[in-house]
Amino acid sequence: MGIKSVMNTDRLFWLGRYSERVYTTLKLFSLSFDSLIEQSVDDHRAFCESLEIPDIYRDKDDFIDRYAFGLDDPNSIISNLYRAYDNAIELREEIGSETLSFIQMAIYEMKSAKRSEAPLLHFQKITDAILAFWGCADDQIDDENTRNIIKIGKRDRTDIQRDIRRLSWRICRTDLIYSQEGLRRLEELAEAPELDYDEIIRTVDALVEC
Repeated sequence: MGIKSVMNTDRLFWLGRYSERVYTTLKLFSLSFDSLIEQSVDDHRAFCESLEIPDIYRDKDDFIDRYAFGLDDPNSIISNLYRAYDNAIELREEIGSETLSFIQMAIYEMKSAKRSEAPLLHFQKITDAILAFWGCADDQIDDENTRNIIKIGKRDRTDIQRDIRRLSWRICRTDLIYSQEGLRRLEELAEAPELDYDEIIRTVDALVEC
């Protein structure tokens, strides 16, 4: 694999990872938004603890502003959205302009949310844009390997390990002709300190013998 391909593999993975992070954290933030505004105590601390992020915020108002819109906060929703966008821009040829446009739409809505008196409406449009991005990636990206790497990025190590265990359990109970050595290799890859996403995909693709 050439240097460019290695770089693009990394970008594809992080595009999936950051887009998933935006989607998940924005949904949690939206669910907590009204209670954060209404409560007089700093309930944001429990939110930070649940996501295992440092509480660097002065109070709940500072949290609401900076966690959603703070470009200087590496854990903020907008920071993760821009990281997804930066990777998507570099991958325009691989993912296509239409797929990229949904990440651009999410950024537009995030900027609108910051100016709005009703940000929850824009937050919903952002989650819709992320869902549309994933759907478009499935429909418009012809290369299966590219799609698979983005999807792997959506899932963390625990998800991948669980999926591989399920695959192992299920394939052994079918009449498919599969590579037992490949299945063992797949289980080894899932437990490795560094996940080799390219090899995981190649191993899965070669698992069933035609």
